[in-house]
Amino acid sequence: MILKPVYRAATKNLAEDALLALEEKWGQKYPVVIESWQNNWEELSQYFQYTEPIRKIIYTTNAVEGFHRQVRKVTKTKGAFTNDMALLKLVYLATMNIQKKWTSPLTNWSLTVQQLYIKFGDRIQLDLKTNPHVASHMRIDNSDRV
Repeated sequence: MILKPVYRAATKNLAEDALLALEEKWGQKYPVVIESWQNNWEELSQYFQYTEPIRKIIYTTNAVEGFHRQVRKVTKTKGAFTNDMALLKLVYLATMNIQKKWTSPLTNWSLTVQQLYIKFGDRIQLDLKTNPHVASHMRIDNSDRV
C-alpha cells in the first residue's frame, strides 16, 4: 500500500516527508489521490496528536470492514424496504447478532484504553470491577454527541 509510510509515520513531520516522497514517486500515476491528501492535510494530520496505540486502532479497519460485510450480507438479500425504520430495525437486529461474536480483545487493548483514558478521561468510564489489574471494559459517554 502506497499510503502506509504516511499514516504509519511516527510524527506529523515524518508523515509530511513521506507524503512528499509519495508525490514524487506516484504523483503522475495517482494525481487525484495525492492532491486529495494534500488539500485535506490539516484535517488528516490531526491524527498525529494521538499516541501510536490509538493511531493503530484508527488505521486498522478490519473490525469495521468485517462489521460492514456482515450487515451487507443481511441487507443485500432484501429487494426493498417499506420504509427507513424497517431498514433500521434490520440493521439493529444484525448488530445485536454480530455483537455476540465480538469476543477477541484488540491487540494491546489495555495500553490503548489507558491512552484513551488519558486523552478523553472525562468521556470514558472504566469498569475495573471485573478485573482490577486490567482495564478491559469501558463505557463511552455519548451524551455530548450530536
